[in-house]
Amino acid sequence: MDLYCVMGNPIHHSKSPWIHARFAELTGQSLHYGSRLIPPNGFAAEVKAFFSEGGHGCNITVPFKFEAAALANHHSQRATLATAANMLTLQGGKLMADNTDGAGLVKDIEYNAGVQLRGSHLLLIGAGGAAAGVLGPLLLAGPASITVANRTLAKAGDLVARHAALAAQQRTELRAQDLQTLTSTFDVLINATASSLTGGAIPVAASTLKPGALAYDMMYGSAAQGFMNWAQEHGARPRDGLGMLVEQAAEAFMIWRGIRPPAQQVLAELRRLVA
Repeated sequence: MDLYCVMGNPIHHSKSPWIHARFAELTGQSLHYGSRLIPPNGFAAEVKAFFSEGGHGCNITVPFKFEAAALANHHSQRATLATAANMLTLQGGKLMADNTDGAGLVKDIEYNAGVQLRGSHLLLIGAGGAAAGVLGPLLLAGPASITVANRTLAKAGDLVARHAALAAQQRTELRAQDLQTLTSTFDVLINATASSLTGGAIPVAASTLKPGALAYDMMYGSAAQGFMNWAQEHGARPRDGLGMLVEQAAEAFMIWRGIRPPAQQVLAELRRLVA
């Protein structure tokens, strides 16, 4: 049986094993998908051990996405642009890196939530691995502008600079800004920080939300509830990252198995399960 897994720290909350098992069941694929808690400074050794045991591919979650990209021999275009990877695949003895986070996010926003990104004004909060993984696909969706806001302005500036050519090609205004100096309002707000996971405060003021704006937290379940409540209290449309989780997994499953799983069905089942 082909072996796959998700690696991260923490990992106990991950729904990826359930999602991929359900994908396999619905598409008639034979595979085993587990989870591995990776100790600090132990990522490279754990990846080597997994593939030496016959592993075919692994998903990568916090905080190892930059390490995953650095470890790989070859990179997809989106992993190269992000300098972060959420999946590794062994092909011909070479480690291949890809990043399906952005594709999953855009699919969930536009297809599942029914919010079109083209022409919108978007705020992306954070400049770490999560933000880096989604900025390229967000640009390809054609928004009028994207503001990357981060506690450390220089880090946001580096991320923006790396995507400047793509932004110019898409004719999207792309800028970096300090979190404390935000004064504009936005149609779509995406929280790509770990504030919800760590129980931290909402990273921006409610004044950044246009009436009826989509306020999206990449976290899901109880971790995202505080953000969701805040968004709803201030007239925004809240959404957690459960759909993104399922859609990025569907993209990875397609790459690994060559078949597109029924992501909408699995998302509906998963929402009932976590409720």
